Amino acid sequence: MSKKVIISADSTVDLSPELKELYNVNYYPFHIIFEGEDYLDNVTITPRDLFDAYYDRKSLPKTTAINIDEYMEYFSRWNAEEYDIVHINLSSALSSSHQNARLAAAELGNVYVIDSRNLSTGSGHLVIEAAKLAQQGVPAAEIAERVTAMIPRVHASFILDNLDFMRAGGRCSSIAAFSATLLRLKPCIEVSNETGSMRVAKKYQGDLGNVLVKYTKDQLAAYPDIVTDKIFITHSGIDQKYIDLVRKAIEDTMHFDNIYVSNASCTISCHCGPNCLGVLFMTEK
Repeated sequence: MSKKVIISADSTVDLSPELKELYNVNYYPFHIIFEGEDYLDNVTITPRDLFDAYYDRKSLPKTTAINIDEYMEYFSRWNAEEYDIVHINLSSALSSSHQNARLAAAELGNVYVIDSRNLSTGSGHLVIEAAKLAQQGVPAAEIAERVTAMIPRVHASFILDNLDFMRAGGRCSSIAAFSATLLRLKPCIEVSNETGSMRVAKKYQGDLGNVLVKYTKDQLAAYPDIVTDKIFITHSGIDQKYIDLVRKAIEDTMHFDNIYVSNASCTISCHCGPNCLGVLFMTEK
């Protein structure tokens, strides 16, 4: 008799509570170190808390990876005799959490760890696909193999409204941030599904609403074989009117069975700042 399969992910997967419940996804939160306290991502602190503190008193958070002992304790809650676990991590290019999960898995033996080479709902696509396979009764080892093969098909990108948080966190210079503000530049950041790292793909200029519509249409036009069962609009906290603009841009361009809107976790939000929004989808190959 095959073991039951548990699907698990880091809190950075950014799936809504409804999707986590629908697909029976378990997750473990990253740590947010903020003003001398250790918080759990989207459990004891929210992105809004971080943004308010930055603008009120210039306080900046730090994120820390989930350590080996935490993963050991977390995975051990499921008896190895009864359960296998498929765990999907934030890209190893962005965090040491994947390596820590692998080390814990090596000790336990019933855990299959996948480096998503992605972030946010880019990883979320893989989690949903893994959950669908689990619901079909596919064994954990095969789920891990099949989901790993899907990684190059996930496309994640997002628009930064400003570079304040990138600058404050040391990820771009003050001059670059000032120039972007002066010229009203809004960079599109893409995640490489080969390395899991991030790169600036294009710089848009102008009003945020117009930029988001142009960006969305550009992304959908860039790939001829987009899978139309689902697409995510994921944001770090943005006015509903911009979400509606992006949704309409998607609907005007092509049909998707599901357009999911989700909020980015603290781990993602504290690096990109408020008003960041991305569209994330998969392709056939």
